[in-house]
Amino acid sequence: MLTGIVLTYNEEKNIARCLENLKFCDTVLVVDGGSTDKTVSLAKKAGATILNHEFVDFSSQRNWAISQAKTPWILFVDADEIVSVKLGEEIVSATKKIEYKGFLIPRTDYMWGKKLTHGDVGGVRLLRLARRGAGAWHGAVHEQWLIDGNVGILKHYIHHYPHPTLVEFLQEINYYSTLRAQELYTAGQHASFFQIVFYPLIKFKYLYFLKLGLLDGTVGFVHAMTMAFYSFLVRGKLWLLWRSR
Repeated sequence: MLTGIVLTYNEEKNIARCLENLKFCDTVLVVDGGSTDKTVSLAKKAGATILNHEFVDFSSQRNWAISQAKTPWILFVDADEIVSVKLGEEIVSATKKIEYKGFLIPRTDYMWGKKLTHGDVGGVRLLRLARRGAGAWHGAVHEQWLIDGNVGILKHYIHHYPHPTLVEFLQEINYYSTLRAQELYTAGQHASFFQIVFYPLIKFKYLYFLKLGLLDGTVGFVHAMTMAFYSFLVRGKLWLLWRSR
């Protein structure tokens, strides 16, 4: 009835905890992009089916994973996320509702011991549960599952535990900003001097003041500042791609 799918690459710190909370799924597929740590062995120990597939971009990886699933419903969970018991029960119930093709699931982020309720991650709802064949993922980064049909909204949260350290956070935004810059470059978009200088400033003000990241204390400030730096990296790398051409 339900397949849980987790994409992995060197997730030995997270994968066991993630899979432990997916036991309500009839099948769990771990699609690994070439991990060099203990991710695969830990996933096998947890009872998941391991599929190895070369990573190109996130949408391609997710769409390939969908093609490997056999059940009517599919749930995507990231390795650094946890599905609560109540959410698991709600998901099982949701898959029996024939009037819906998919469901948005709210997500709560926890960083450095603090629950974030504002800023870039406040009030996030993600389409992670849908019928197989109802749609496909689009976008190389910040990808979205676009489906054709009625979409419901679940009540209980996925709990997200990203970026254990600031160093890992910076490493991740460096990686994601490269993918995003390449995506914009392929689409023919340019980065001007004005965008490189002012877009990060506007981004910080938007996240910290307008989206009330300031209410999340010091963690909220660091998060807003880091996401603004991500914006700078995307525009700067995009400018360099055109310059190298």
